[in-house]
Amino acid sequence: MFVFENVPGLLSMDNGQHWEAIQNMLRNAGYNIDFKELNALDFGVPQERKRIFIIGWRKGTHHYYPAFQPIKANWTVADVLAGLPSIQAGEENNKYRPGRMKKYIAEYLRTTDDVLTWHVARPHTAQDREIYQLAIHEWMDGGKHRRLQYQNLPAHLRTHKNQTDFSDRFKVVAPDMPYCHTILAHLSKDGHYFIHPDIRQSRSLTVREAARLQTFPDSYFFEGSRTSAFRQIGNAVPPLMAQRIAEALIEQWQAE
Repeated sequence: MFVFENVPGLLSMDNGQHWEAIQNMLRNAGYNIDFKELNALDFGVPQERKRIFIIGWRKGTHHYYPAFQPIKANWTVADVLAGLPSIQAGEENNKYRPGRMKKYIAEYLRTTDDVLTWHVARPHTAQDREIYQLAIHEWMDGGKHRRLQYQNLPAHLRTHKNQTDFSDRFKVVAPDMPYCHTILAHLSKDGHYFIHPDIRQSRSLTVREAARLQTFPDSYFFEGSRTSAFRQIGNAVPPLMAQRIAEALIEQWQAE
């Protein structure tokens, strides 16, 4: 059997011709296939992330596409980020905060023996940090959950020529919800779309925070530069989701 993951746009690329070619190639290679759009949040991942998952099995076998039961969240994004030290833009601090681990963290993300790495924040300009504070205030103000619109910024902060497209280019990672918006590889270029919700920090996510939202355990060390680490995280299938898909396939093999 195999599992193949890609963005939903795969199905419509080149008016569907690309997807048709992939299906024909896999079937000609001797596989029956099925596919579904799965959302990572249904697998216990604290992130809304919709992707196409193709599962294939050798012709002549009796395998099938598993039925996945959605997991009901009993955590928040703030729970997932808990225990990491407060840092400012451009700072690094790889020492856990003291205290008891949140249930989600203890179950999925770390052990008491883990050593914290990659909790380093990229530097930001004073202008960006001022915008981040406004974005955080908009989201947290009385629980109204409003997204900052670029055209509503004070005039001295609106420095882009194009002020109508990408009006939500500054987005806070929601701390009071069980999942955030999709972590993308674009995080390697700037952090405007992934602002930490603590207004006292006024910065974008660190590598470790982004890794946690993708369910990489704290024991996982990313090789390469900070830019490379962000790209690896954004392009990855969330490990917790991959694990649960693999466990469902193992159940089929054990039932043979």
